[in-house]
Amino acid sequence: MAETEIAMPEESTQIDSRPAFAIVEELKTKFGENFYVQPTCEDFPTVWVERARVQEVLMFLRTVSRPYVMLFDLSAVDERLRQHREGLPASDFTVFYHLLSLERNADIRVKVALNESDLNIPTATNIWPNANWYEREAYDMFGIKFDGHPMLRRILLPTYWEGHPLRKEYSARATEYTPYMQNKAKQDFEQEHLRFVPEDWGLKRGNKDEDFMFLNLGPNHPSAHGAFRVILQLDGEEVKDCVPDIGYHHRGVEKMAERQTWHSFIPYTDRVDYLGGCAQNMPYVMAVEQLAGIKVPERAQVIRVMLNELFRINNHLLFCGTAIQDAGGMTPVFYMFADRQKVYDIVEAITGYRMHPAWFRIGGTAHDLPNNWQKLVKELLEWMPKRLNEYYTAALKNSVFIGRTRNVAQYDAKSALAWGVTGTGLRATGIDFDVRKYRPYSGYENFDFDIPVEYEGDAYARVLVHFREITESLKIIQQCLDNMPSGPYKADHPLAVPPPKDKTLQDIETLITHFLSVSWGPVMPAGESSFMTEVVKGASTYYLTSDKSTMSYRTRIRTPTFTHLQQMPSVINGSLVSDLIIYLATIDVVMADVDR
Repeated sequence: MAETEIAMPEESTQIDSRPAFAIVEELKTKFGENFYVQPTCEDFPTVWVERARVQEVLMFLRTVSRPYVMLFDLSAVDERLRQHREGLPASDFTVFYHLLSLERNADIRVKVALNESDLNIPTATNIWPNANWYEREAYDMFGIKFDGHPMLRRILLPTYWEGHPLRKEYSARATEYTPYMQNKAKQDFEQEHLRFVPEDWGLKRGNKDEDFMFLNLGPNHPSAHGAFRVILQLDGEEVKDCVPDIGYHHRGVEKMAERQTWHSFIPYTDRVDYLGGCAQNMPYVMAVEQLAGIKVPERAQVIRVMLNELFRINNHLLFCGTAIQDAGGMTPVFYMFADRQKVYDIVEAITGYRMHPAWFRIGGTAHDLPNNWQKLVKELLEWMPKRLNEYYTAALKNSVFIGRTRNVAQYDAKSALAWGVTGTGLRATGIDFDVRKYRPYSGYENFDFDIPVEYEGDAYARVLVHFREITESLKIIQQCLDNMPSGPYKADHPLAVPPPKDKTLQDIETLITHFLSVSWGPVMPAGESSFMTEVVKGASTYYLTSDKSTMSYRTRIRTPTFTHLQQMPSVINGSLVSDLIIYLATIDVVMADVDR
């Protein structure tokens, strides 16, 4: 063992009989007993592995019977200031891999401990192609070097950036820095770093027969969502190679989470994907509830489901409208935007806000449903199906739109899994993985709805799945309307939302709890917790590390569209520039969700 290798503690945990933990015994059979299984709040194992054998272990998990086909997430944690690490292997920096198996319907998290003096670890890009961007992000944010990575360079920050923002010595508040001033020298320096050199991006200028043309699409281009650039290597209209370039919308949300109380971070969550609203609050609040052992009342669960589905409808209407617009159809987007306002009217009536309500709370919701909420929901349920029929006839059966999207930007299920695609992009390839069905949460197991699936994996299939999901969301909302339970809208728990105001005026203990919760924030138990939900664009997970404080020690946000965008070169190379626009229009990408 090298000097910088960190020894695993003696295994002391008992064998866990839960099905998701069967893989631990398979690992021990294959590699011996030297595995440490970390206790967490989740229903799947977290296993520590020595660096020297991490590639071997990951390859085994990728090829074992009922394999872990998807690298769901990969990131790191700076452990150096963490106080409550009882029983865990010594580690300055920890790299973790979150793997997903469809056949087992189970996950595993693999962790590797690294010493500050030796932050090198083998790349996983030879096992899962989508490890590429995840490893670049870990390099950018933590300074961890992945040996064998095809192009290890910063991904979110400029190449000249100094330091690694998610390390603990890197300040999180703007007030801790001197004001930024840009003089002529700084301007010239930054302009020089913007100079385009194809070789720096892994692109070739040409061959003996031809020279390639290079085109920058974005970051100021309507089809590129205004905050994204793709560098195209062209032979005429054909895309020989392309490199997506992100980071133009990077806000450092994961860093902000280290300086916000558990409650005050909620408004940041529905801005990660600004079209997801309350659906984006869900994985965060449920991860905190899992950490704190908070049981959410039934009424709050159903209210959450209803708000989730309202925002899903809103997202999908925008998606369908803009996808048709990028294909040349101008009219539908105006009608669909008008329909979205009807949904926003309901959201506003319930929450007080439209796009970013930040309305879910740890333990429930901010308020109960208002009087006559049923009337607005009923009107939408009567209105929307007729409109959907019109859209289907006028837009989705339009021969020009079909001709422009059928067999365009096509990929199969195997490719989707390899690149970590979830949501409608995966279901358009014939795989019905939807977290609401596979791993029901918030009472989704009590609802009757279907998972729309298409099999072609092309642009049209993705639009069709989105469109059909709107109908299923309406079915769920109808059931919420018909079967809304009575009872409290928030949990009676000291770590949950503040207690009712009338109680705070009656006894001093409740008043003290209320005061501390609002001013300092609740102190959550030490430990780790993650929760996966089906947000509007696919599967999202918040992975929280608590160090028994009023704030999170580390918040990792796994968003769906980060991986969706990474897949682009494998799909588009060899196609036309116009097909690239259709691809971008139909993978349901929001740059805030990518850059975070």
